[in-house]
Amino acid sequence: QVQLVESGGGLVQPGGSLRLSCAASGINFSIYAMAWYRQAPGKQRELVATISTGGTTDYADSVKGRFTISRDNSKNTMYLQMNSLKPEDTAVYYCNAKRLKLGYWGQGTQVTVSS
Repeated sequence: QVQLVESGGGLVQPGGSLRLSCAASGINFSIYAMAWYRQAPGKQRELVATISTGGTTDYADSVKGRFTISRDNSKNTMYLQMNSLKPEDTAVYYCNAKRLKLGYWGQGTQVTVSS
């Protein structure tokens, strides 16, 4: 059974930092491209950052320079380091694992940026 479990969300003040984790089980993690998505209330889910099996990363323009995606294949875990957080970063953050036509989602973790 495939499971992606996000953690690390919470309430943070503007300018603060959070580190999200996505722990995977039931898949050969190292051969899956991974990504973080987010969905704010009333908005469509949007892509935040991606990391390939080889470690190549890409980011949405809105988070470039503030967020860093990484993966540790030895721990079957992906991370999202979020710095200089803004109120507009408030959303439920989801991790995604993709390989060919296979795709899996986590249940999401809430990030709220507010003073």
